[in-house]
Amino acid sequence: MQRISSLNIVDLLLDAVCIVQADSTIVFVSPAFERIFGYTPQEVVGRRILDLVHPEDRDATREQAQHVMEGDLQLQFENRYIRKDGRIAHISWTARWLPDLQLRLAVAHDITERKLHETRQAAIYAISEATHAAQSLESLFQHIHPIIGRLVLATNFSVVLQDQADGALRHAYHANEYRAAPCSSDALCAEVVRTGRAILHARENAHTLTAAQNAADVRPLYWLGVPLQTHSGTMGALVLQSYDPQCPYTEKDKELLQFVSTQVAAAIERQQMHERLRHMAQHDTLTQLPNRALLLDRLHTALARAQREGTLASLLFVDLDDFKQVNDSLGHAMGDLLLRQVAQRLQTCVRAADTVARLGGDEFVLLLESGRTPDHAQAVARKILAVFEAPFDLQGHRLPIQASVGVAVYPEHGSSASELLNHADRSMYQSKHNGGNAVRSAAAPSAKGTPCFTPPSS
Repeated sequence: MQRISSLNIVDLLLDAVCIVQADSTIVFVSPAFERIFGYTPQEVVGRRILDLVHPEDRDATREQAQHVMEGDLQLQFENRYIRKDGRIAHISWTARWLPDLQLRLAVAHDITERKLHETRQAAIYAISEATHAAQSLESLFQHIHPIIGRLVLATNFSVVLQDQADGALRHAYHANEYRAAPCSSDALCAEVVRTGRAILHARENAHTLTAAQNAADVRPLYWLGVPLQTHSGTMGALVLQSYDPQCPYTEKDKELLQFVSTQVAAAIERQQMHERLRHMAQHDTLTQLPNRALLLDRLHTALARAQREGTLASLLFVDLDDFKQVNDSLGHAMGDLLLRQVAQRLQTCVRAADTVARLGGDEFVLLLESGRTPDHAQAVARKILAVFEAPFDLQGHRLPIQASVGVAVYPEHGSSASELLNHADRSMYQSKHNGGNAVRSAAAPSAKGTPCFTPPSS
């Protein structure tokens, strides 16, 4: 028994035993302290243990120490420490005050792995929630950015996606404290996507540069990129950059980012699928123009804005003259090609804020927003007739195609979407009935419609 009692049982404990004075000066630590905190007993005895605490946790730690010295037995108080290698250690403490010796006796249990597991699970849940909440890819990335920031340093964060059509890499999301535009790390991005492997890169002598030296040469000191993998291959990469010599990325950071990248890739794939379905539901499959449903949605929004701001909104109905003859003589494939070319020409007649939609067949509608005078709608209508003056080239067949245009303007010709659509449609058919290749404006409620413009050639 005497031999057993002489053994230093404290040396065998996996948890670290610490004895500190009232001012937090360390007087003793067991050997396990080095495994948990990275410091040998010789390196920390005489130092203040409070100096090792994570800066954000020092006030709470100081408060808990005071409770212990007042006689409270402290069980499972959790805080964070900065290890010797710079990594963060999560510790659960049990402590009591020894009044006779005026010392605090504490046992430190390392819960870093448990916290890491909890953080990972929380990140997975948060990404899942973000996937359901996001209405677009941009919104998804704005939600995901802070989630990743809770795992690793992510002040400078980018999402790079590979275009399925041409294989080019494009920055779908970019947040950088030094550069508004993506920096010249595309070669590294391309390597990550090409190989499907994560890359952890440091600039030469990055660890020896001071913050002031690096400020003069704003390039990232540390670069971390991990692939976004799906069942069909690599779709892109998540990229982190650090400009601080004191904040390098580590293998642990790479492991964490790779862990969440699978969830992020699934979220992106899901959002892309939703956007494709949304696009299909709101766009004409032949011309890729907005369809009737999207036109009506934008029309209601435009009318509400026009009423609020006191501006005009105009509808232009466009119908091709003698389109049936094209289908009958050249076939429906040529008719489809003509409709696609018509869609392209109509889009050149309007601003980016305006809408060109296809209702079906050879009927198109242009929605012009924020007009100040009715002359704007007439000018666009004349432009439409002008762009139809050049023949359409249908695989060697040069066809002269003309159009009839009907115009209705809010609020002169109606205050509701249905009224404007009805007036523009009727005006277009009146133009067609009178021979086509002309513009006709809708009649005001107390007047009869009259042609506004007919090309001289008519």
